Amino acid sequence: MPRWGLLVEQNLGLGGQRRVWSPGVMDHVDGTREEALEALRQRAEVYEPLHPASPKRRRLYRERDGFVLVLDGAWQSFHCRFTVMEELYDSAAPEPAPEQPQAAPEPEPEPVRPPPPVRRRPVRPRPKPEPEPERAWDADVPEVPSWLNRERPSGR
Repeated sequence: MPRWGLLVEQNLGLGGQRRVWSPGVMDHVDGTREEALEALRQRAEVYEPLHPASPKRRRLYRERDGFVLVLDGAWQSFHCRFTVMEELYDSAAPEPAPEQPQAAPEPEPEPVRPPPPVRRRPVRPRPKPEPEPERAWDADVPEVPSWLNRERPSGR
């Protein structure tokens, strides 16, 4: 089964002559070319490039081997190119793991029985507290506080 590289190319750096066109491998897909293109499209739709920081508009175009994302910034436009390429060689590829012999399938675990229902004692209603005897809420507060240095009005 072929292995496909999902590549992105974008401009790095600021200013006219300080920009560098930089490629990078985003991921690999083992499968058909169409599966790799679909995976690349999903990545390209949500890709957040370095420039511009706050794009005003995003446009995604499809080409034969991939996609081009055009981003309009505040002052200028930037673009990223996404390409599907078949990997033919990798000098640092990990060694394939030796195939393990297939073990016999494990027996089905016994079904778990639900625990028995917990019996609870019926809830008894609590007795209502006895109401406090009625008294005037301000019975212990003088009508005129002593700190005012006033006499109680004679009319009362």
